Amino acid sequence: MNRLLITGAAGGLGKVLRERLAPFAKTLRLSDLSALGTAAPNEELFQCDLSDAAAVHEMMSGVDAVVHLGGISVEAAFKPILDANIVGVFNLYESARKLGVKRIVFASSNHVIGFYKQTDKLDADAPMRPDSLYGISKGFGELMSRFYFDRYGIETVCVRIGSSFPEPLDRRMMATYLSYDDLTELMRCALQTPNVGHTIVYGASDNRDSWWDNSKAAHLGWQPKDSSEPFRTKVEAQPQVPADDPMMVYQGGRFVTHGPFDI
Repeated sequence: MNRLLITGAAGGLGKVLRERLAPFAKTLRLSDLSALGTAAPNEELFQCDLSDAAAVHEMMSGVDAVVHLGGISVEAAFKPILDANIVGVFNLYESARKLGVKRIVFASSNHVIGFYKQTDKLDADAPMRPDSLYGISKGFGELMSRFYFDRYGIETVCVRIGSSFPEPLDRRMMATYLSYDDLTELMRCALQTPNVGHTIVYGASDNRDSWWDNSKAAHLGWQPKDSSEPFRTKVEAQPQVPADDPMMVYQGGRFVTHGPFDI
């Protein structure tokens, strides 16, 4: 494509994908509220507050597709989540509608379904059970993307990201781990597969213990290659966690215990 926009490009995964998605477009437009450093020859830098509709419209002008990582990525008080994750995603889709952008990859989260037990096996049709205000905001984004596809034909792949780090950090992440290589390939499939419509896909590598069924996203052709198994010995050497600890019970882990917050 000619121009690919990555929002949230100064965040953890934004920094990873800034480098890894460069081959997929002639120009990367990178956006964040935080500093983005110096632009490479194929990059455009755009500082943007997602709650500012006019700024988002300008940010979206001339792009062919969007990888939307921007917003708050942890549990927090409602007002900042409202501004960044709810108003922000509305501004993004309204700008896409007005400017004719037809493909968005929306970074959703496993926290959309975080109140399910780890003994449950879920596919894309499982009703949302968010574990937090953050999870609620990601569920809102999925619903917004569904509406904008049904009404305006804007295609979206909603990626319910598990835990994408260099390696899993705890026992829960042995099931939710998503390697950077598998994340990159998932983004490629989400951007380049024709006719994705509105797709929900769980972002986890080929881990031994899996809570998620991606059969309804098979048309993406994504086949994760990595696994959390090489890290099992290191993770299981950590102090044992009580069986009733939320990290061992709920798919969202300890997110189910965060808050409440003062508005």
